[in-house]
Amino acid sequence: MTRTHQPALLAFSIGLVGLGILALIYGDFAMGWQPVAPWFPARTALAYLSGVLMLACGAGLLHPKLVAWSSRILFAYLVVWALLKVPALIVAPKIEGVWLGIGELTMLLSGGWVLFATLADIPDTAITGPRGLRIARYLFGVSVLPVGLSHIFYTQITAGMVPAWMPAHTFLAYFTGIGQMLCGLGVLLPLFPALAAWGETIFVFLFTLLLWLPKVVSDPKSRLNWTAFFISWIIASASWLVAQSLRTPKADIPKFSSER
Repeated sequence: MTRTHQPALLAFSIGLVGLGILALIYGDFAMGWQPVAPWFPARTALAYLSGVLMLACGAGLLHPKLVAWSSRILFAYLVVWALLKVPALIVAPKIEGVWLGIGELTMLLSGGWVLFATLADIPDTAITGPRGLRIARYLFGVSVLPVGLSHIFYTQITAGMVPAWMPAHTFLAYFTGIGQMLCGLGVLLPLFPALAAWGETIFVFLFTLLLWLPKVVSDPKSRLNWTAFFISWIIASASWLVAQSLRTPKADIPKFSSER
């Protein structure tokens, strides 16, 4: 990766490592992202395996000789994780919270797809190179919509999460929700897509640093706080990767590889 892209990659890797560590500590999948039913055989073993995989991929993305394979394995893992949420959509398609859950996962997948399309060292196909990046960006735009919409559907919950020292909690809930949806539409249409992706990146990093970081500091033993922090962190990092890809000149896209 070039120096310009390295910070986003590092941030994404930190999020993966953090979620991997939580999976190994608790022997469970991330709270809110429970892809495997409680009754499934060997569920705990799968959670540990998931933790090891996230740790390995997070570290591998930062190693020049491992980055290609890490991006390939991570992409497959994120695709499976997102698909495991599809049954919930079939069962309860009218519940916005279900769309929120899959929207967060597909935002994460879009970041992983950017890495796969640029770092997997695979000849250009329908899902790699410039075409792969285009799909990742459209997926990102679609995914942001239900995430922003959740702020409108669950206004009281969202307003209750705003730090006490900030004014106009209800207004901020609507403002951030509408703002996120506009960011998603900006990437999709596209209307200033790079600006829209950067806007979403800033939104989610602000949530992470203003909402979840203080909770982690005040109650460092809370699994919920740590999980929410790393989920928010890695979604913001995925948004950052998408925003960076929109700034990348098309002529440079195929040149990204583990060699650089």
